[in-house]
Amino acid sequence: MKKVICSFIYHKLMGWKSVVTVKDYDKQIICAAPHTSNWDFIIGKIFYAAIGRDTGFMMKQEWFFFPLGILLKYMGGIPVRRGHKNSMVTQVVKEIERKKTFHLAITPEATRSRNPNWKKGFYYIAVEAKIPIVLVAIDYSIKTITAEKVIIPSGDIEKDMHEIKLYFKKFKGKYPENFATGLKDIE
Repeated sequence: MKKVICSFIYHKLMGWKSVVTVKDYDKQIICAAPHTSNWDFIIGKIFYAAIGRDTGFMMKQEWFFFPLGILLKYMGGIPVRRGHKNSMVTQVVKEIERKKTFHLAITPEATRSRNPNWKKGFYYIAVEAKIPIVLVAIDYSIKTITAEKVIIPSGDIEKDMHEIKLYFKKFKGKYPENFATGLKDIE
């Protein structure tokens, strides 16, 4: 029922399209970009439910106030204490190991503002947990969310991050001026 309702909202009411060719892995990190608006979260959650998949997400702890925090946790939210030195990667990997299925969406820019220095935690989680990274791109210019590429982390972070950023460069966020890959030869 959730899939039917979200599909109706996503496709009919909102007018968005989907291009999904990647398989639904039991365990995966979903690298989502460009992230230039709070709408990305809402549209992304509806998209994922519309294609019959579920995903968790990490969000700064400040958003988990009552009563919104209850709803965010129900939707798969994991509160993150930013700027606090703790081993988030280790904690997430342990969670992945103890679960049969685990899908976590992460926006590597970690902000809606222009940030060419992407966070790499999603990559380290995938490497340590030995799970794939599914690249999910949102493109407001054509109202389409695309999931067509999977990265199996090689351990060579520079090479893999270059490939990931190269993939996302062709997509347009709601505010394209707020998206940066940091690839000098492209921007």
